Amino acid sequence: MPEVDAHTSFPSSSSGNDILRVETLQYAPGEASCHFEETHTIFMPLASRPIHYLQAQDDKTYTGLYRKGDILITPAKIPLFVRWEGEENCLQIQLTTQFLQSVARETLEQNSDLIELIPTFHVRDAQMEAIAMMLHTEFQQDTSGNRLYLDSLANILAVNLLRHHATKRPQLPIYEGGLPPRQLQQVLDYIDAHLDCEIKLADLAQILDMSPFHFSRLFKLSTGKSPHQYLIQQRIEHAKQLLKQTDRRIIDIAYECGFNSHSHLSKQFRQMMGVTPKVYRMG
Repeated sequence: MPEVDAHTSFPSSSSGNDILRVETLQYAPGEASCHFEETHTIFMPLASRPIHYLQAQDDKTYTGLYRKGDILITPAKIPLFVRWEGEENCLQIQLTTQFLQSVARETLEQNSDLIELIPTFHVRDAQMEAIAMMLHTEFQQDTSGNRLYLDSLANILAVNLLRHHATKRPQLPIYEGGLPPRQLQQVLDYIDAHLDCEIKLADLAQILDMSPFHFSRLFKLSTGKSPHQYLIQQRIEHAKQLLKQTDRRIIDIAYECGFNSHSHLSKQFRQMMGVTPKVYRMG
């Protein structure tokens, strides 16, 4: 029986950052033992056909069918045994314990030492499923230019886990009114000055000494856009200026505007403007 730990290379596609890791696991029928010390793990089948599982964790056992969207939650330090009878195609999402603790402390104002996730078999959670599929879609592409978007999804996922799948279920604060104009301008100035850089959600929240989740909600109330949407808008606006006012290569414009490739710029540009950068320049 294969032993799976945090250092195993899976026969799958994987990607991630310092708070989040997403993998697609594909296995022939078999069994495995998993034990992740520093990450909380969410498993969700992707296959259209149901698969029969035997699962054991925290002295409890589940036997039955999992369909696409059914979720298994395994907290850090909890050993998990799994046996499956069909071809497995599964999405695995991991959040670090440190990140979840920071969200509990900064966003929900909870003592992170008192909150534990509950090992959970075969649960349906519409919001978690939606977030998981957005992460799956994003990690199938080149994600290096979308850190802000991934951070936002990670924060929403962490809050969901803490509110609905923990021993203590804190209430989410009510967000009203948006950011004061002076604070909003501080953030907008920072974004405009760092369009060519990787901007993390935590970077923006830190400017105002807020939790990333809290900041995201107030920013959207103020601007009507998420931080990621606003950042893409500003990068495209800067690209438009460079396309019209200079004869620089499009790849160089892409890098200066924070896109990691010509194709990345072209995709975002077409979504916002309806044409490619080349056509826009010629028009």
